[in-house]
Amino acid sequence: MPKKILIVDDEPQIVEICRDYLKAAGYETVTASNGAQGLSLARREKPDLIVLDLMMPEMDGLDVTREIRRESDVPIIMLTARVEETDKLIGLELGADDYITKPFSPRELVARIRVVLRRVVNSPDNDTIRAGNVELDRAHYEVHLPDKTVPLTSTEFEILATLMSQPGRIFSRAQLLTATHGVTFESLERAIDSHVRNLRRKLEPAELIITVHGVGYKFEG
Repeated sequence: MPKKILIVDDEPQIVEICRDYLKAAGYETVTASNGAQGLSLARREKPDLIVLDLMMPEMDGLDVTREIRRESDVPIIMLTARVEETDKLIGLELGADDYITKPFSPRELVARIRVVLRRVVNSPDNDTIRAGNVELDRAHYEVHLPDKTVPLTSTEFEILATLMSQPGRIFSRAQLLTATHGVTFESLERAIDSHVRNLRRKLEPAELIITVHGVGYKFEG
């Protein structure tokens, strides 16, 4: 079955272009023109990925992301016309997996969607990483601590998997970007800092991800 993509944007022309390109690429699409409608469709349609505009009237993309992350780890790619770094980082800290700045190439959007979905779909079966008290299960895309299962977004999962694959090794931000996106898109390397903050918060009280100032991060289980 084709993967279902929910497109949420209040600009009809952008919705139409995204829908046409995604359909041509073999995806099923569902569209919404505002945040409230997008949230309702996300709950009802259970899409495989959401393309979500940041700036919308009534309920913006950040509010929609907050609500979705309370209920689901569905991948989210955020569209933003804002150029301020802070706005992009806020979206990532709330749980968005990636962002694209408007104006953007529809082909780039399709490529980003493929990469994000590939991280979920192509996780090998029976691939479990254990380090310290943490167990990372690629077959089910789950992370377990002794007392809880930790819900992660696909990007957070891949960052943790990369760090856990070689405990003690220091990974630069650029290396972690490459590991999560397949290739290094023109994304802010500081975006990795946002994802790591999310990981640390979710893994509390364990202090597992160590910052190596001026270099990057390492996992110490």
